[in-house]
Amino acid sequence: MLVIDVYQQYFAADGVWNGVPRHGASVKLTATSDAGMITYETSVSFFPHNDPEDFAVSYDAYFSKVLTEGKGRRSKKKDAACLEMVRDAVNELAGTAGSTVCWEQPLTEARYG
Repeated sequence: MLVIDVYQQYFAADGVWNGVPRHGASVKLTATSDAGMITYETSVSFFPHNDPEDFAVSYDAYFSKVLTEGKGRRSKKKDAACLEMVRDAVNELAGTAGSTVCWEQPLTEARYG
């Protein structure tokens, strides 16, 4: 099984989970390839981010959604198509958590794998 983080970026966020205010969000797009099958999954994890150096991600506020899965391999075309779905999917996940990702306030540069 091959697991690759296609995209990851940290953003400012707003929410409370388990009584703890969350000011940061880690957003990812992950591709998992195994036995001729490919799965693209997006995830968001809300974490405290109480100061500019605090990137200690806590996974008690972690949410994920499979965007697509099927036969085939990872490709730039599939990566691009799934990247276009990330914001809407993460906004949906954040809504179920009563939280918001502040897309206009990135905390880091995007990383692509």
